[in-house]
Amino acid sequence: MEITPAIPEDRQVIDSYGPGRFRVARTDYEGPVIVFPDRVVAWGVGAVDALTPESLEPVYQAAEEPVELLLIGTGARTEFLSPAFRAALKERGVAVDFMATAAACRTYNVLLAEGRRVAAALIPV
Repeated sequence: MEITPAIPEDRQVIDSYGPGRFRVARTDYEGPVIVFPDRVVAWGVGAVDALTPESLEPVYQAAEEPVELLLIGTGARTEFLSPAFRAALKERGVAVDFMATAAACRTYNVLLAEGRRVAAALIPV
């Protein structure tokens, strides 16, 4: 019995991550990225202290369907941002969760397999 849900081949599954890099859907990316179910975009935020609500503009402009949950991978360890930051995203209709990048990669893949409208903004480890 197959218990792992099938993920359509055109979806952007995070294959792996490492120091300064990510492999998504068999393509390598250097530096921070935002992963959507249908694409990956380079992201200019390399550290948590550079993160602002404005730096997440690609998430607000998600093409086909709006993102219902944004996972923010904060690097090697989990760092939490202010309640004001979380509120600013909520005002834009985006629920957010902060976690270490490794956990964000795993969680993104699980939610993608469930068919959720998820995105992951990932700062490399």
